[in-house]
Amino acid sequence: MSLYERIGGTPAVDAAVDIFYRKVLADERISEFFDTVDMEAQHIKQKAFLTMVFGGPNEYTGKDMREAHKHMNLTEEHFNAVAENLVATLKELEVAEEDINEIVNIALSVKSDVLNQ
Repeated sequence: MSLYERIGGTPAVDAAVDIFYRKVLADERISEFFDTVDMEAQHIKQKAFLTMVFGGPNEYTGKDMREAHKHMNLTEEHFNAVAENLVATLKELEVAEEDINEIVNIALSVKSDVLNQ
């Protein structure tokens, strides 16, 4: 069974993205990066991206992680803030610890691309 299926499929990804962005937009460390972002479009892209990386249907047509973030000058602190908000979201949704660990590993696998290293 894929990670996507284990966490609850589309309804779980939708809920996670909605909660995650509420947390991110309230986080002073990173909220400024979203000041000029169309958040409705961002939600749609993020849901498609997470569905794909979690092993669900691949309908993601956005940029790769390096291209999407290269102009943002992100730091380790920014990456950690996003990761903390993601973990808090998953815990709020009562995702199993082993699935949270797998999701964190997925996030870590793209860290150098996100930070343009």
